[in-house]
Amino acid sequence: MKTILVAGGAGYIGSHTVKYLLKNNYNVVVVDNLVYGHREAVLTDNFVEIDLKDKDGLDKVFKKYKIDAVVHFAAYSLVGESVTNPRKYYWNNVVNTLNLLDVMIENDVKNIVFSSTCATYGEPKYTPIDEKHPQSPINPYGKTKFMMEQIMADYDSAYGLKSVALRYFNAAGADAEGQLGESHTPETHLIPIVLQAVKGERDNITVFGTDYDTADGTCVRDYIHVEDLADAHMKAVEKLFETKQSYCINLGTGIGTSVKEIISATEEVTGKKVPVVYGERRPGDPAKLYASNQKSKDVLNWQPKYTNVKEIINTAWCWEQNKKF
Repeated sequence: MKTILVAGGAGYIGSHTVKYLLKNNYNVVVVDNLVYGHREAVLTDNFVEIDLKDKDGLDKVFKKYKIDAVVHFAAYSLVGESVTNPRKYYWNNVVNTLNLLDVMIENDVKNIVFSSTCATYGEPKYTPIDEKHPQSPINPYGKTKFMMEQIMADYDSAYGLKSVALRYFNAAGADAEGQLGESHTPETHLIPIVLQAVKGERDNITVFGTDYDTADGTCVRDYIHVEDLADAHMKAVEKLFETKQSYCINLGTGIGTSVKEIISATEEVTGKKVPVVYGERRPGDPAKLYASNQKSKDVLNWQPKYTNVKEIINTAWCWEQNKKF
């Protein structure tokens, strides 16, 4: 049985991936500093509360467990905060990740699946966005992820560290069994914000801009279910074991859904009216962002199971009504 270390395994996508790996007979070790993660979301006893800046502590974890591969989610990811406090993002997302890579090399662990982002592309020059699209991130968060992709390529050339960088589009939904879900403070993702407005926990949701060059004037995004992301991470780990090659791969459904379509679908799923106010555009919001996922199908043999946004919203709605943490 192979052992996978999941950094950031108490977070939203990390916890779902831990559950998926356990269900598929992997031994899983989780490290997380619990700044944003939830201990209740970690479904293994192999848990170490640690910050990646603690290089000696990390080394002890690698010495204790025979790690075969790392899946790395431990990053700060709020775009707006990265603009106002870039220092926090460069230290955590770059410097602390370098600590992790160095400890891996020192312990002869040469496989890492890295949580990257479509934010590395910046303003889209065309859609759907494929992996050949120029990378020109427009905020510090996207820049930290782009830097790490470049660093990992250099670490591959110099030290033989193999990586799969998975560039997500919009993660959404919750564990179908109701055990795990999205629980951020503050919450910045559209679907939980809409659902919280339906529940009366927010007065309304603001739609930022209705004059974009899209079918209904609102921004279009690619919403990918968190369980599909978990499946892709496991397949990426297996691809590293199989080929010992590095890859950069988009993860999305290839389907664009507008803000108004999310609101409409939410009303259908919940049977309740979403309280909406309309505001001005936010700076830096592209009209359309959706993926070409052909490479993920070809390389990982991965296919998203959730392609109907109402199914995605339904899992999120079940979680919102019965949150465990």
